[in-house]
Amino acid sequence: MDLGQALKKSAEEEKDLVEIAPKAKPPVVKIIELGKYMYLEEKRLRAQKKSKASELKEIRFSPFIAEGDYQTRIKRLNEFLSDNNKVRVVVVFKSRQIGSKKFGYQLLERVLGEFNNTISVDMEPKFLGRHLAMVISPTKKFIKNETKN
Repeated sequence: MDLGQALKKSAEEEKDLVEIAPKAKPPVVKIIELGKYMYLEEKRLRAQKKSKASELKEIRFSPFIAEGDYQTRIKRLNEFLSDNNKVRVVVVFKSRQIGSKKFGYQLLERVLGEFNNTISVDMEPKFLGRHLAMVISPTKKFIKNETKN
């Protein structure tokens, strides 16, 4: 409908005429209360921001992990990275295992070796209590490699 009719109708309903898509031909407008429209737009923008932020996922290893379990966790780690999430890789030491810290560092080096230059280390390996943790994130190379496969 033309602008005059739209203004007349919005006045009858005692609501505002809000332009939704100004670049469209013809521009799209909606009869709605301005406050309600602003609230809905704000809500939509907040939802978009939440979905774009990458999450911090966590994968836990033990220092003496079996090969099958290791491969399973590597597959899961690969899934997290391909979804563009940061991942905290944690080696959990129990009781006397804490005396074998070098095995934890070797395990983290092995995990880094699995992904070569396709990931970046955001936090170097360090001990947090009985947990040896590091944070990794995918690089652009990782994302490109995933789209090829």
